[in-house]
Amino acid sequence: MPLIETVQLTKRFGERTIVNSVSLTVQQNEIFGFLGKNGAGKSTFINMLTGIVRPSSGTIRLFDGDGNTAEWKRRIGVLPDYSTFYDSLTARDHLLYLSRVKGIRVTKKECDRILEEVGLAEHAGKRAKAFSFGMKKKLGIAQALLGDPELLFLDEPTSGVDVESSLQIQQLLLRLQKEGRTIFMTSHNLHEIEKICTRIAIMKAGTIAAAGSLSELQAKHRSWRTVTVRHAALADKPYELVSFVEGLGKHLEWREEALSLEVDDKRKVAALIRAFVHAGVDIYHVCGDEPSLERIFLEE
Repeated sequence: MPLIETVQLTKRFGERTIVNSVSLTVQQNEIFGFLGKNGAGKSTFINMLTGIVRPSSGTIRLFDGDGNTAEWKRRIGVLPDYSTFYDSLTARDHLLYLSRVKGIRVTKKECDRILEEVGLAEHAGKRAKAFSFGMKKKLGIAQALLGDPELLFLDEPTSGVDVESSLQIQQLLLRLQKEGRTIFMTSHNLHEIEKICTRIAIMKAGTIAAAGSLSELQAKHRSWRTVTVRHAALADKPYELVSFVEGLGKHLEWREEALSLEVDDKRKVAALIRAFVHAGVDIYHVCGDEPSLERIFLEE
């Protein structure tokens, strides 16, 4: 079931079109990565989805059209890129206060459960002024979880945090997905998006330049791939083997016990292996690279 669906969604500010006719679908229980350079229109798009900004035209459907806008807001949680907290309030007091702002009732016990879920249980009674940047990020995710939302919008959930905190937050997002939540997230950490997102969209100049799973995006961008073969030492390279390998692709580099070659079809990798086996040469390792998300992002 699609939890988010936009049709020709557009936002203009005066003469400037920031989001231009974007049609996008996010399925239930996905971790959906939303990428784009600064100024691409990501924040404006998310602000329309969360009701902060009105679209100039187009349609937004959340939860398969179930309910009205007011009900939708109670079913979502939002982490903005920069969350501001009150220095004098504790982590627990923030959740109690923000729950009232959101119009929901939570107990101290429920607040402590959420803080434990994000890794702040031991800091529940600590004032925010003593929090590190990473702890504030976790508190931001905790406030997004108030009311047990089905859909989370997380803007840069790991930006500016240390490696350990980043890994903890990634594991938290995977747990939330396992519990049945749907997560729509932005991040400049492309490795993180590669690692945990089920599907990805790349926004460029207000439009969706590419969308799909990582494997789908790689298939679209894959023309030539480099294959590396580690093999047994050859006293003399068999002429037939050398001739066949040279005809398979380009940029052949043949070292003492390894070769690398660029091919434009995965079937040529299988043909390469068969040629070595036919020549009686042992193969120890075969590696074929795939275009990284970073390369895809830069090429879009």
